[in-house]
Amino acid sequence: MKKLIALVSTLGPFAAAAQNESIMHGNDKMNLVIGVITIIFIGLGAYLFSIDRKIKKLEDEK
Repeated sequence: MKKLIALVSTLGPFAAAAQNESIMHGNDKMNLVIGVITIIFIGLGAYLFSIDRKIKKLEDEK
């Protein structure tokens, strides 16, 4: 029971912040977060693509 109370009290502020969308949209922080996540995913994709090309190159040499 104590774990449930601790979990609810921990997640309470997140639920309150999720209901108030103006926190993220009002300061244009949502666009910044989406932009940063997009840049991270593009970087990861490019990195994985380059690793894949290097592995194929090594496999062809054998």
